[in-house]
Amino acid sequence: MADQRAGRAHWASRFGFVLAAAGSAIGLGNIWKFPYITGQNGGGAFVLVYLGCIVVVGLPIMMAEFLIGRHGQRDAVGSFVALEGKGSPWCLVGWGGVAASFIVLSFYAVVAGWSFDYVVKSAMGTFPGRSAGEINALFGGLVSSPLQVVFWQGFFVAATVSIVLGGIRGGIERWSKILMPVLFMLLVLLFVRGMLSPGAGAALDFMFRPDFGRLTPQALLDALGHAFFTLSLGAGTMITYGSYLHPKSDLFSLSVRITVLDTLVALLSGLAIFSVVFAAGLEPAAGPGLVFQTIPIVFASLPFGSLLAFVFFVLLAFAALSSSISMLEVSVAYLIDEKGWGRKRSTFLIGSLAFLVGLPSALSFNVWAQVTPLFGKTFFDLMDVLVSSYMFPLGGLFVALYAGWFWKGEGEKEELLGGRHRAWLFPLWHFLLRYVAPSAVLLILLNQIGVF
Repeated sequence: MADQRAGRAHWASRFGFVLAAAGSAIGLGNIWKFPYITGQNGGGAFVLVYLGCIVVVGLPIMMAEFLIGRHGQRDAVGSFVALEGKGSPWCLVGWGGVAASFIVLSFYAVVAGWSFDYVVKSAMGTFPGRSAGEINALFGGLVSSPLQVVFWQGFFVAATVSIVLGGIRGGIERWSKILMPVLFMLLVLLFVRGMLSPGAGAALDFMFRPDFGRLTPQALLDALGHAFFTLSLGAGTMITYGSYLHPKSDLFSLSVRITVLDTLVALLSGLAIFSVVFAAGLEPAAGPGLVFQTIPIVFASLPFGSLLAFVFFVLLAFAALSSSISMLEVSVAYLIDEKGWGRKRSTFLIGSLAFLVGLPSALSFNVWAQVTPLFGKTFFDLMDVLVSSYMFPLGGLFVALYAGWFWKGEGEKEELLGGRHRAWLFPLWHFLLRYVAPSAVLLILLNQIGVF
């Protein structure tokens, strides 16, 4: 194993690392996207396939990324340099992760900014007493206003920068220990409220009683794709976070804890949301507007609706923030490790650039809504497709291929994963990483380019 670099920051505790890495994985994808794609794909059978994909695809690739980062003890690019030498083509995998995380941060901040706007709206009691049409008009008024969208985008980026400025222990780990417990408490509160509603039985039935007749080939690919993306894989994030681990860290148990937390949040979010949706007699397959349009309508009709709406959107904002700090850290770590820059200079530069690069995405919902540079897509949609459909899967594919086939020293990798104490683990992990995970990611990519 590579020696720890002198003076390199490390996580203060395993608990802090688990919360930070889980925070990276837990984001808008769990609370915003998972419920609506589950609704669109029929519920229980989709959830079952999703859980299977998490275990056989997501977990092995996460372990591989942690392994690369912990061994290299550098950023996403530098870890491949440490393993393969400067100029190795494998360094392109690290570069791809840095680029992907930066692009995601630029447009992620736009949607995340909406959640902060809704925190303010719900705190002011905006939703109760309004009709469904009025609530939908509120969302339309937000996204159609360049000033509002850009303001909240900038606010969100500034909040992210302020946390990353504090470094690994004083910034990311410290705030993860605040954000994640609060997030879980708020989510449990909403879950309990949902289970006490008349729609609880329908929600449980919808999510956990599989109807395989509703499981289409596209649903299988959606489950596979979301299982991959929800764990922040292919973006250099887990390699970077892994580089701050101590050499004796137990990668398997840490990866399992992070995966379980991420999956638990997705399931609890789905149950919390579907219980109130069914109680209100609304359609679970409402699509991307489920959170920002359907949910406020539901809360508007419930007792203590303003409080519940406030809790929900604070939860959404915290989840978005916990993910964005990891995206920013990937690029910041590169400048610190490879260019020798200070954290303050690196963080302000990357944060400012992310805001500027994200402006076309922010304007895609209003003044540039008709601007479609490629394939009839707005800037926002183009960035989303570029990263989510191509850069993330490619990054995960090459990580799996590298760790499974090209990184020599099986004995060393086996020891990193537990050695004799877990003799069963390395062969299983190696098999999944060599054959199952790459095949699954290739299915995602082939689907995206329209092969089937």
